Amino acid sequence: MLIGLTGTPGTGKTSVSKLLEKRRGWKVVYLNDLIKEERLYSEVDEERDAVVADMELVENRLNEIIDETEKESANKIVILESHLAHYITDIAIVLRAYPPELRKRLEKRGYYEEKINENAEAEAIDLILAEAFEWCKKVFEVNTTGRTAEETAEDVEKIIDHLLSGKEDELQEYSPGSLDWIDSVP
Repeated sequence: MLIGLTGTPGTGKTSVSKLLEKRRGWKVVYLNDLIKEERLYSEVDEERDAVVADMELVENRLNEIIDETEKESANKIVILESHLAHYITDIAIVLRAYPPELRKRLEKRGYYEEKINENAEAEAIDLILAEAFEWCKKVFEVNTTGRTAEETAEDVEKIIDHLLSGKEDELQEYSPGSLDWIDSVP
């Protein structure tokens, strides 16, 4: 089962993924690293200090990784960690953070002001959540505001465990659309 752990930069995707790898032994593919390391991009966007992923190359490589994982392990969970994960997976868990808190997290990372503003605005207008709805069959939303990576990882584990056991109907607390932060960005 391929599950996308997605969200605006700074919502906790990487921290949570590392915990899931350690605690549950689930295979995590850090998509942004994979794209850069294996040059799965078509161009470099100098202005935004980013690469433009070649999604066809990405999908082909991911299929190889999933096939390898299924052969090597009885554990069939593969988590795709990236703000792009919802473009590839059928199931997305979208991590969210209140934009003023997100802003502080990105400042600590040393992001420049324009990039901080762009990401805080994207979070306020639910950009990744809306995209996940457009691209995925199943979407869940987890609020990371004021919470530790451990607490958030527990929520993600609960969602995945319920999906595996067919108890998806017990996940109402993670139904998307409960967070409204549109008024948080001037």
